[in-house]
Amino acid sequence: MSNVIALPRVLRIGAGALNDLSVLLTDLGCRRPLIVTDEFLTSTGAVARLGQSLAAAGIEFSVFDRVVPDPTTDSLRPAVDMARADGCDAVVGFGGGSSLDTAKAVALLATTDRPMRDFKAPTTTDQPLLPLVAIPTTAGSGSEATRFTVITDSETGEKMLCPGLAFLPTAAIIDYTLTMSMPPRLTADTGIDALTHAVEAYVSVKANPFSDGFALTAISTIASCLRSVYRDGSDEQAREQMMLAATQAGIAFSNSSVALVHGMSRPLGAHFHVSHGLSNAMLFPAVAEFSLPGARSRYADCARAYGVADDGVSDEVAGERFVDELRRLNHDLAVPSPRTLGVDAERWSALLPTMAEQALASGSPQNNPVVPTADEICEIYRRIY
Repeated sequence: MSNVIALPRVLRIGAGALNDLSVLLTDLGCRRPLIVTDEFLTSTGAVARLGQSLAAAGIEFSVFDRVVPDPTTDSLRPAVDMARADGCDAVVGFGGGSSLDTAKAVALLATTDRPMRDFKAPTTTDQPLLPLVAIPTTAGSGSEATRFTVITDSETGEKMLCPGLAFLPTAAIIDYTLTMSMPPRLTADTGIDALTHAVEAYVSVKANPFSDGFALTAISTIASCLRSVYRDGSDEQAREQMMLAATQAGIAFSNSSVALVHGMSRPLGAHFHVSHGLSNAMLFPAVAEFSLPGARSRYADCARAYGVADDGVSDEVAGERFVDELRRLNHDLAVPSPRTLGVDAERWSALLPTMAEQALASGSPQNNPVVPTADEICEIYRRIY
């Protein structure tokens, strides 16, 4: 059976790559982009600097800077309206995962009158859309290289996974200097997010030789850099390696799949507004322990790539060491539990059946080495609380 591999047409990688945006847009034949970003990046002057480089190249542009964390269908509408009113012929997503998710959705919705819920999984959308350039400012989501976006339905509260080639950026700019000012908490959460992507891509039932190579390389790189960059955000070499690893992990899971962690993570964001990376981190050790019996050799490979086991250790021991290391990593990076984060215990318990149902409905748990029941998902939620 063949595997369908899809990548952005162009990746520009390295310090100063942001300066290549005007050349990239010109090469794509785009002269009127909409920059989709957030108010923070506007306040820092980053958007103005980006705009100056475009203006100097004679490229007109519009700016939508009202991206919200965990974007909703309501939050998309003003951006879509701006893209249409200003005659934009491309979308540039500039920011973290929420900005890139918003940009992907806007690039599609600007070409159709259909609602976003029409594009949620299990529907796969491969139709053409406005050219999309992704510029991540965090090292985690990997969204710059994936064929997915995640948007919350404002009416139902459902956090919708929307897959398909329509959401794969046409091009991406990977400039690690944009991550140098990330605070420790964001560094930790996005870093564990990238690790989760790589591990889930590797243990997924949809894993393949192409995605495996990217996943294992990302695991090894993150293991060597994440604690360092959490302790010292000015470590430029570690920042560069983490940025590259996040993109590699994104390529891996985009061409394999994510699994149970992500299926269970999305309801946490929808109901409790826990950031995606943090909710993944909360779940990762418990889900890995649950999934280990279904993929011992694969988790052992992850342990060896990570550096907590060698070839002389049995797969069973190596896999257990990896789960133990995920717990240590959470401790060292001060990952809170839902309880310590302030999530109400009664509301948590009351929502367990709904969250389990939504996790299963996303389709991601079906890619897990051990496919859980709703009751088993509820039990994992209880354990991490």
